[in-house]
Amino acid sequence: MGQMEGLHCEGQRLSSWEQSNTGIKPHIFRGPQPKTVAGASTAGGGELTWELHSAGEGNRRAPQSHRVHKEGAKMENHVTQISRDDLEDLREAFNRIDIDNSGFVSDFELQELFREASFSLPGYKVREIMEAFIAGDTNKDEKISFEEFVSIYQELKSKEFSETFRKTITRKDGIRSFGGTSGNSCEGTQHSYSDCQHLLPMNPDDESLFTSVRDGILLCKMINLSQPDTIDERVINTKKLATFTMTENLVLALNSASAIGCMVVSIDAHDLMAGKPHLVLGLLWQIIKVGLFAEIEISRNEGLMALLTDNESLDHLMSLSPEELLLRWVNYHLRNAGTSTISNFSDNIKDSRAYFYLLDQIALQDEMSVKIDMSGLNERDLDRRAELMLQQAARLDCRQFVSPHDVTSGNSKLNLAFVANLYNMHSAESNEEKTFRNWMNSLGVSPYVNHLYCDLCDGLVIMQLYEKVDVPVNWKRVNNPPYPVLGANMKKLENCNYAVELGRNVAHFSLVGIGGENLNEGSRMHTLALIWQLMRRYTVQVLSDLGDGEKVGDQLILSWVNTTLSQKRKDTQISSFKDKLISTSLPVIDLIDAIAPGTIKWDMVKRGEKGWLKDAEKLNNAKYAISLARKIGARVYALPEDLVKVNPKMVMTLFASLMGHSLKKAKR
Repeated sequence: MGQMEGLHCEGQRLSSWEQSNTGIKPHIFRGPQPKTVAGASTAGGGELTWELHSAGEGNRRAPQSHRVHKEGAKMENHVTQISRDDLEDLREAFNRIDIDNSGFVSDFELQELFREASFSLPGYKVREIMEAFIAGDTNKDEKISFEEFVSIYQELKSKEFSETFRKTITRKDGIRSFGGTSGNSCEGTQHSYSDCQHLLPMNPDDESLFTSVRDGILLCKMINLSQPDTIDERVINTKKLATFTMTENLVLALNSASAIGCMVVSIDAHDLMAGKPHLVLGLLWQIIKVGLFAEIEISRNEGLMALLTDNESLDHLMSLSPEELLLRWVNYHLRNAGTSTISNFSDNIKDSRAYFYLLDQIALQDEMSVKIDMSGLNERDLDRRAELMLQQAARLDCRQFVSPHDVTSGNSKLNLAFVANLYNMHSAESNEEKTFRNWMNSLGVSPYVNHLYCDLCDGLVIMQLYEKVDVPVNWKRVNNPPYPVLGANMKKLENCNYAVELGRNVAHFSLVGIGGENLNEGSRMHTLALIWQLMRRYTVQVLSDLGDGEKVGDQLILSWVNTTLSQKRKDTQISSFKDKLISTSLPVIDLIDAIAPGTIKWDMVKRGEKGWLKDAEKLNNAKYAISLARKIGARVYALPEDLVKVNPKMVMTLFASLMGHSLKKAKR
């Protein structure tokens, strides 16, 4: 496959992921309750117009029409008419479930109701129906009347219609809840997708994917899907979009992508607005990858310790990248299945064999009622076999990211995404550690830092960070991989000793009691002490460069904050970066208003009674403040929790970033 063909193929898969995860994905028709059954009439040009007429409960759900394009179609080819006898049977089934005679059944009773009506459906199908139902349920009571049940039943019984409803009918505007990729993020996360209605659904055969990011809205939504609550969606410009407001959105998206660990050094808002394919695809893949790999860490899932091999240390297991852990996880299940293992997610999975056994082991391990049909292994045509495998994955609610062709062609990225999704569906780093790791990765260090301590134990990343803060490194003294089999750790220790020497003698860091062996062993306390000083030096160096070389310290930053607030007649002043007032985020919000007037929507800001705020209100303000800072162009790595808990280190970096943005703005 040529390069452009490959970009197009991955573009199709990414656009598909965007559509399914931003809420605009085809679902079964959800209309208001009909009096008995749906009526249909043909419109000009062969269009079929379906109309459901509200009755029985006033205007509980407004009437609506949906059009299904079907040339030369006749109504009877699409609608299964329900006889009086069948209607009575449905009523009896409904009454058996409606034990309190309320006239309604709840969402969790729907699957049992279908069974009573002799029309059993798998769990994922019932959940799909309920999602569509709830989207059109304007009073949000999530209850189903008999008339509504009849309407759903009629559509499902209409075979041809039920086979094509995903492609022909789209969802209405609104808010929908989406689960993240882990148990921690799947509850209570809401995403408004009505702001993306003008972009979706995308056509995978044209340039829709690349033009969809032009206004920045979709990128912001994707970042929040990948790492929930990274962006406070109230700061996204969604109305009266012009070049300036779209650029603001793109700056917000790029700074937020950087904050979650994406490398955006060579990308700017103009590139995205121009829809440059290689840059758009690169950024989208990074965002998706961050979300998929967020939970694939030993610290987040102690069950991964079961992957330890004989004579392997826990430190070595913890040093594995998410890709390596996924491969280890797959092979663990393949061994349990008594079949051969794999060494990659490209050539080794083309025949779908490994996937069949993996799905079967997942179903057995989770004690699910689903029994994987393994007969597809007998299919000789590999494309057809891949399709049969994906049908089994769908039964586990895991048919995402790949098509049969992606499997048989061995597309490594998309197959990696498919397996990561399987892991996340069926299988604790501190905020400070996450911030440091994201900061390093945003600077483009190599290799990518997956585990803060293990990945720094050879000193190479630390050397690169020294160069970022203008500390010269003599690379002739640095040992680079591959390391010799014998004495490998000695080479890494020599690097760490040199790193401590540079920090103490050249950078003049405070490294009392820290030796190279501490870094080499992955000591949390000693490693964090060095990394914090590197990050602090990087932050103040940016300010010094903007301030014509003037030395910048904590007191100068603090003085600038209070002076700027006073000049703009703000009543919030802070005594230090430990001031408890910072927990409300009001000084940050006031400072943003001072340096970027008109940015704040004050009705979004919680001030509480007599200045006292509840914890939820503090967190709300913190999310808003950090998203606003990124929106105006400040490169912020602090997290909302850092403000609420008043983490002085991260608070300092936030104010320094705002100061740097203000100085840069003044120089233009």
